[in-house]
Amino acid sequence: SEEPMWKKKLMHSLKERNRKETSFFDSIFAANNRLFDSNVQLQMENLRLSVDNEQLRSGAGLAGDSRSIASSAKIQAMEKKLMTQQEELTDLHKRKGENAQMIVDLNIKLTEMTKKAQDREEKYTEQVTINQSLKAEVQMLSQNISELKGLNTILRDEYTALQLALSSLEDKLRKVQDENRQLVDRLMKYKAKDADKLNEENETLLRKRTEKMRRELEDAAQDASRRSSSPILPHDGKDRGLGDLSGAGAKAAGFFSVSLPTSVHLKFDAHDGEVNAVRWCPLDRIIATGGADRKVKLWDVGTGTMEPRGTLVGSNAGVNSVDFDSTGTMILGTSNDFASRVWTVQDQRLRHTLTGHSGKVMAAKFLSEHTRVVTGSHDRTLKVWDLRNRACVETKFAGSSCNDLVTTDGSGSCIISGHFDKKIRFWDTRTDSSSNDIVLSGRIASLDLSRDCNYLLSCVRDDTIKLLDLRMSHVVKSFSHDGFKVGCDWSRVSFSSDCTYISAGSADGSVYIWNISGRHETILKDHSSAVT
Repeated sequence: SEEPMWKKKLMHSLKERNRKETSFFDSIFAANNRLFDSNVQLQMENLRLSVDNEQLRSGAGLAGDSRSIASSAKIQAMEKKLMTQQEELTDLHKRKGENAQMIVDLNIKLTEMTKKAQDREEKYTEQVTINQSLKAEVQMLSQNISELKGLNTILRDEYTALQLALSSLEDKLRKVQDENRQLVDRLMKYKAKDADKLNEENETLLRKRTEKMRRELEDAAQDASRRSSSPILPHDGKDRGLGDLSGAGAKAAGFFSVSLPTSVHLKFDAHDGEVNAVRWCPLDRIIATGGADRKVKLWDVGTGTMEPRGTLVGSNAGVNSVDFDSTGTMILGTSNDFASRVWTVQDQRLRHTLTGHSGKVMAAKFLSEHTRVVTGSHDRTLKVWDLRNRACVETKFAGSSCNDLVTTDGSGSCIISGHFDKKIRFWDTRTDSSSNDIVLSGRIASLDLSRDCNYLLSCVRDDTIKLLDLRMSHVVKSFSHDGFKVGCDWSRVSFSSDCTYISAGSADGSVYIWNISGRHETILKDHSSAVT
């Protein structure tokens, strides 16, 4: 196998290296052994010579003087030889010490080399392991590359198929769009016909009402001429049927007047919960109410009693405001579900649902009859909607939550909105930004416009009501009372029909009424909670 082979190679290389490195020390070891043997021999000979010298010394006294001279010479020769042998022995000891030191140094080097060899062996083993892991990783990556190539091929095939499917779907989409365009054109033609028919019916109805009113006025004039000779004109109550008239023209004709209420005329339960909005129909004696129960209800008060005319459903949250168009045939409601809805009054059907705001919609008005709508929301924007296309055609960014709005003319070219940041903003539908903003002393809760569009009422959260002259763009009158408290950010304020009085609901459940000159007139108390 591969593992024993590299071990054999490693052992062979170590043995060969050991043989080469130890061969340099063989001569040193041999010389050291020879010196050691010579040292032993010299020590033995020195010992023998010492013994002989002692014997000679001891025998010198006995042999006499005759032999003393020869012995002395021999002794001197032996001593000289002994000195020489001692010098050689000293030199051998010195060389032995040097050889021993050399052996120690070589042993240290051998130990170091052995340690380096072991380190290199460990590194070699580690590198072999890393090499094997890298080989396995390379093999795995090669397999992954092969798999990815296969997946890439599959994805390319799927991409080609999807492109073909997309092309076919685009062709189908174009065909469907063409069909849809044709259907929309047909639908618009049908709607135009329906609108023309509806306008014709409205015009017929208005002509009938005008004719009826004219006849009643002629009859009243004839009655008045017949009774002109009488010194006292009795009041028989026949003028009560002229209560449908409104405006300065009717008041000038003498058939309309505004009187302050003193007591509750009608009282009924309108909704399951709070009532957030009330609006009179501009033509018929019908009241629309919107409540927290997500419903808009219609009530007929023409007979002196409150008779339900229908319930408009479709909202997914509480209704905040309601508004009729100028013909009284359509009603607009805003809701806390971020949407506004348009119903037809006659059949009580939901016609349009306008979605696009990101916050609850607080106010909405019709623009230019019933073809366009403007809405104001807590998402700090105002949106203009085209009901014919059922789409938002313009978005105006106010920068603050909108609590109420009004329009100044029938064409809807100017919009006035009241906001949380204490500003009243004026918008021209032909531009994107507001101009001539008016800053008041508190958050704007609601707005109302006079019939001649010259004066604007604003209910402010500092518990005051401001009257603004739009021709001069400043506050001309401020209304307040010790007990009057604005209960919420959408508390309503309103002009009377002849713009001689203003009324507003208070947090204590009362309705406060002021004369337009600034004098407080009366307080109506019957509610048990805040009047909005």
